[in-house]
Amino acid sequence: MKKSFVFYMIPLSLCLFFSACSDDNDADTVKPVISLHEPEDGDELRIGSDVHFEADFSDNEMLGSYMVEIHNNFDGHDHKVAATRAEGSEPFFFKKSYDLSGQRNAHVHHHDIVIPANATPGNYHLMIYCTDAAGNQSLVARSIVLSHEAEHHHEHGEEHDDEHHDHHED
Repeated sequence: MKKSFVFYMIPLSLCLFFSACSDDNDADTVKPVISLHEPEDGDELRIGSDVHFEADFSDNEMLGSYMVEIHNNFDGHDHKVAATRAEGSEPFFFKKSYDLSGQRNAHVHHHDIVIPANATPGNYHLMIYCTDAAGNQSLVARSIVLSHEAEHHHEHGEEHDDEHHDHHED
C-alpha cells in the first residue's frame, strides 16, 4: 500500500510544482514606460511661476501611479544647503503622487508645480517615477535650472489656468 501511495504522490507533486511555476511565468515583470515631453532636459524654469508638465505613461498590463519630485543639485547631490544661497531664498522641493490606476495608457498635462518666488536659483533634478499595478517601477530624470530670468512660456500659446488637467486613454 505504501508503494502505491508514493507512486501516485510523486507525479501529483510534480504536477503541482510545475503548475505553480507556470503561474510565476505569467506574473507582470514589465516596467511601465514614461515619455516625458515637458520639461525637457536642461530647461530653465522661471522662479515665481508654474511648470508646464506633459507626459505619456503606458504599461503592458495596468498602470498604478506616478510621482513627480524636484530637488536641488547645488553641490554634487549631497543635498547640503548651498553656501551661495541668496538671502531670504529657500531651496525648492516638490514631491507629489498622482493616481493612474485602471488605465493602460495615460496622457497627462498639468500646471500643478508652482515654483515659489523665494526659491533659490540654481541646478535641480526633476525625477518622474511610474509604478504599475504589479509594483514594477520606471524612472526618468532630467536636469533643470531654476532662474529669475527664464522665460515663462506655454507650448502652442496656451492660456494658463490653475486646474489640474489629465486626459486619460484606456
